[in-house]
Amino acid sequence: MTRPGPLRLQPEQLTAPIDLKSLGFDSTDDLEPFKGILGQDRAVEAMHFGVAMKRAGYNMFVMGEPGTGRFSYAMRYLQAEAKRMPTPQDCVYINNFDEPRAPKALHLAPGTGARLVEDIEQLVDNLLATFPAAFEHPAFQQKKSAIDQRFNRRYDAAIETVERQALERQIMIYRDGGNLGFTPIRDGKGLDEAQFAQLPDAERERYHEDIAVLEEQLSEALSSLPQWKRESSNELRELNEQTITEALQPLLDPLTERYCDNPLMCEYINAIHQNLLKVVVELLVDERAEARPEAAKKAALIDHYSPNLIVEHGGSPGAPVVHEPHPSYDNLFGRVEYTSEQGALVTTYRNIRAGALHRANNGYLVLEADKLLAEPFVWEALKRALHSRELKIESPWADIGRLTTVTLTPQVIPLAVKVVLIGSRRAYYMLQDYDPDFQELFRVLVDFDDYLPRTPDSIEGMAQLLKTRVDEEGMAPLTVAAVARILTYSARLAEHQQHLSASISDIFQLVAEADLVRELAGDKITDTGHIERALQAKENRTGRASARIREDMLSGVILIDTDGAAVGKCNGLTVLAIGDSVFGVPARISASVYPGSSGIVDIEREVNLGQPIHSKGVMILTGYLGSRYAQDHQLEISASIALEQSYGYIDGDSASLGEVCALISALARAPLQQCFAITGSINQFGEVQAIGGVNVKIEGFFRLCQARGLTGKQGVIIPRVNVPNLMLDKAVMDAAEEGLFHIYAVDNVDQALSLLAGENAGEPDEQGNFPAGSINDRVVQRLKQINQRNSSDDREEPSEAPGIEPLLNP
Repeated sequence: MTRPGPLRLQPEQLTAPIDLKSLGFDSTDDLEPFKGILGQDRAVEAMHFGVAMKRAGYNMFVMGEPGTGRFSYAMRYLQAEAKRMPTPQDCVYINNFDEPRAPKALHLAPGTGARLVEDIEQLVDNLLATFPAAFEHPAFQQKKSAIDQRFNRRYDAAIETVERQALERQIMIYRDGGNLGFTPIRDGKGLDEAQFAQLPDAERERYHEDIAVLEEQLSEALSSLPQWKRESSNELRELNEQTITEALQPLLDPLTERYCDNPLMCEYINAIHQNLLKVVVELLVDERAEARPEAAKKAALIDHYSPNLIVEHGGSPGAPVVHEPHPSYDNLFGRVEYTSEQGALVTTYRNIRAGALHRANNGYLVLEADKLLAEPFVWEALKRALHSRELKIESPWADIGRLTTVTLTPQVIPLAVKVVLIGSRRAYYMLQDYDPDFQELFRVLVDFDDYLPRTPDSIEGMAQLLKTRVDEEGMAPLTVAAVARILTYSARLAEHQQHLSASISDIFQLVAEADLVRELAGDKITDTGHIERALQAKENRTGRASARIREDMLSGVILIDTDGAAVGKCNGLTVLAIGDSVFGVPARISASVYPGSSGIVDIEREVNLGQPIHSKGVMILTGYLGSRYAQDHQLEISASIALEQSYGYIDGDSASLGEVCALISALARAPLQQCFAITGSINQFGEVQAIGGVNVKIEGFFRLCQARGLTGKQGVIIPRVNVPNLMLDKAVMDAAEEGLFHIYAVDNVDQALSLLAGENAGEPDEQGNFPAGSINDRVVQRLKQINQRNSSDDREEPSEAPGIEPLLNP
C-alpha cells in the first residue's frame, strides 16, 4: 500500500510562484486597461442569453460568492444593453374626477411628464389670473343683470296686480324681511295693532275677510315663483358655463394642440374642462373663495388638477437599470402616503409614491436575494406581480385586516420588467428546494466561479485588471514584482497552485492597503515590499485570537508537545474562523483502549460538541479497523477518542487520520513522535482523502514550532491529494529550504503511521498476515487478546436464576 518515492515534499512543491519573465512588462503603466469580466465565460454566456431572451419567466439569478465581481459585471452589462433598448414612457397618476379614490394612470412620451406638470401649473396660474376677472367683465355683468331683471319684472308684476286689488279694499302690502304681509290703511297710512284694535268689530271682521282673500290671490300670483327661480338659476348657470368656457378656451387649446397625439391625454384635458365648469365658481369666484388667500387657491387647484409624476425618463436614453439596495415592500411596489387633518388621516392621488418596479418597468431591476427574502410579504408579492405582469400599489397590511383608514386603489400598470437576483449558492438552492414557483420565474442561472484557471490569459487579464483599478482609483502603478506577488496571493486565496481566486474584491483591498503603505513611505511606485508590509499589517490587525492561543500553548495552558513521543497521542490540525480572521490551530488527539465491547466512543459526539461530519469520520474508524484487522475474528473493543481541550462545536472529518493513528498507537502500544502534526480524512479502506485549509493548518503548527525553536525534525503530514493546494508563506518556505521544517504527503494510513511511529507499519502478505512484530501485527494480536478476554468473561458470567435457562432473543 505504500506509494513509491519519498514522502517528504521538496521546497519547490510547497508553492507555485509567478515567473516574472513570463509577465513581459516592467510596471502596470505598460499594460492596456482590462475590459469585460475575467475568467467567467460560463457566467458571461448565461448573462447574454438571459438578456436576449425576452419571453416571460426568463428572469435571472446571478449566483456566486461576494467579491467575485458578480454585481459590478451585472450592472455594467445591463447598463450597456439597456442603452440599445427603447426608452420607456413617462408615467403620471391623475385625478379621477368621477371616483377620486381610484386615480388613473397616464403614460406619456419619454421626457414629457415633467413638461405636462409644468403646463398644468401654468394653467393654474392662468386660471387665477382669469378668474374672477372674467365674471367682472361688463358684458358678463350686463347679461347677469338682464337675467335678474327678467326675474324681478315677473315678480313685481305679480305683486303689483295683488297690490291694486288691496288698495281698493283700503289694504296695503308691506315687506318684513323676505316676507310679504297685509295691513289696513286709514288716511294713506297703515294701522298698527293698537289702532286696529280700536276699530269696530264689524270693520275688523271685514278687514280679516279681505286680507284672507288677498293672501289667497297673492299665493296664486306667486305660484310660479319657484319655476321663475329655476329658470333664472339655469340661465345664470348657462351664463357662468358660457363665460367659463369662453375664458378657458384660449387656456386649454394650447394643451390640446400640444398633446393631441395622445388620446388619453386629450380625455384628461377635456375632463379638466368639464370639472372646471363645476368648481370654478366655488373655488375662485364666490364670496368665500374671494376671501381665501391667493396661495391657498393655487394649492387647491394644483392638488386637484396637477398630475403626480411617478416615473420620468427624460435623462439618458435607453431602458432603465435600477438597483434597489433596500427591497422593502414600499420601496419595491410603491406606497400611498397620508397627511393628518384635524386628527384624521387623509390622502389624494398626489400622495402616491413610486417603487423600484415602477422605475425599472420596461427595463431591468437588480435585487440582492438575501435582503429580498428577509423582508416580510415581498417575495410572494414579487412573484404575483411577475406572474400577472401587472403592477398594483396596495398595502400588504390590507390583506390581514390591519389597515383601518380609507385608502386609494390606483389603476393597475402593465409590468414588463426583467428581474436580476444576485445571491449566494445557498440562497439559490434553498429557493429551488422550497419554492416551486422559483424555477418557473427565474429560468436563467448566471453562475460565477469561485476561482479562475491559472493560465497565461488569466494572468495577463489579472494584471490588466490591476492596471485598470489603480488608474481608476488614482493609485500609484505596480511593479512587475508587485503584480507577481499579488497573483501569488490570489493563488493562496484560491488554495490551489493552478488556480487564481475569483474574489477580486480581496485583491483590490490588498492593492489599496499596499498603496497606503507606499504613500506613507514616500515612494512613487508600489513594489513587493509594500505588498508584504500590507499583508503583515492585516495579519497583525486580525491576529489577536491566534496570538493569544499560541501564547497559551507556549505557557502550557494548552497542552501541545512538539518533541518526544507518546502512546495514544498525536497532534491534529484544526482551523478557526473568527470574523474575517482564519488561522490554523494544533490540537491534541488522544485515544485510549481497554477490554470491553462498547465500541469506539467519540467523546465529542457524546457531549453534543461533535457535528455530523466529524461524527461520521469517527464512525468510519470502526469500518476501517474491522476490514483491516478483524478478518478472522470479531471486532470487540472499547475505546474512546477525544480532541483535547476543545470547548466549542467541532465539525469536519479532517481529524480522522490523526484519530486512527492515535487509536492504533494505543492498541499496539507504539509511541508516536510529537514533533509531527497530522491532518487528513480517511475512508473505510484506509485511503487518505483531501481536506480544506491545508495552508493555514501547516502555518499554525509551524508558528508554534518556530516560537519554541525549530529542531529540524518537526513537520506536518498531509494528504498527497492536497499537494496542489499548497501555497505556503515565505517563512515556512525558508525553513523547508534550510531543512528545519518538513511537509510530508501520504496516501494511506500505513504511510502516516510509519512516519509518526518511526518504524514500518507492516504490509500484509498474500494470506493477509502482517510481519511479526510490526505495528499492524501488534494491533491484530491486541485485538485478539481483547476478544478472547471478552469471550472468557462472558462464559464466566453466572445465570440470573439457577435452574432456569436464559431466554434467547430471536
